[in-house]
Amino acid sequence: MRVLVVDDDARLRRALKRGLELEGFAVDVAADGDEGAWFAAENAYDVVVLDVMLPGRSGLDLCASLREADDWTPVLMLTARSDHDDVARALDLGADDYLAKPFSYVVLLARIRALLRRGGQRRPAVLTVGDLSLDPARHVVRRGGDVVELTPRQFSLLEYLMRRGGEVVPKSDILEHVWDFDFEGDPNIVEVYVLQVRRRIDQPFGRQSLRTVRGAGYQLVDEAAP
Repeated sequence: MRVLVVDDDARLRRALKRGLELEGFAVDVAADGDEGAWFAAENAYDVVVLDVMLPGRSGLDLCASLREADDWTPVLMLTARSDHDDVARALDLGADDYLAKPFSYVVLLARIRALLRRGGQRRPAVLTVGDLSLDPARHVVRRGGDVVELTPRQFSLLEYLMRRGGEVVPKSDILEHVWDFDFEGDPNIVEVYVLQVRRRIDQPFGRQSLRTVRGAGYQLVDEAAP
């Protein structure tokens, strides 16, 4: 498996290259967006690890150019903790996942492996699970022809579950992605919001698509209309 790491932090590049190579990956590294674009054009990768803030061409620009070229190699974005707008833009542009700096190498490795399992298939701009659709750019959710009103946090929770493509998503993943990397509140807040989203997208339509998998997490599935 071949990984491209694009980051302007030389120490981080060296550490990631060394660690990933010990795991058996072939690793190329680039120090800026232009160099990263050259590597991506010249080679086929299984995963791209891409910093948002880069000298010259930004990571957001590089991610957008990959998708415009119909290159759907999984992209893991690296961001500063406070860059919530950049995270949203990255996901809207076609990035698959993100990690906030500083991060655990063990978590990064797990995210890379998850992206490898997902593969490089094309991912549409509008997410769909059955007749449930979510447009990240327009911030609109529909169940069939009906618009479903959600708060920003409810929207983020639903978007994350839809991006995970039917996987059983642990509560810890939801807390890190929908709330914050260093969230220190009551983790039961996830259950509260899952219940709220279920009341919006399922109950009025007689569905049970947002499911609790006891002891494992939550899963969004395609359930046909009754």
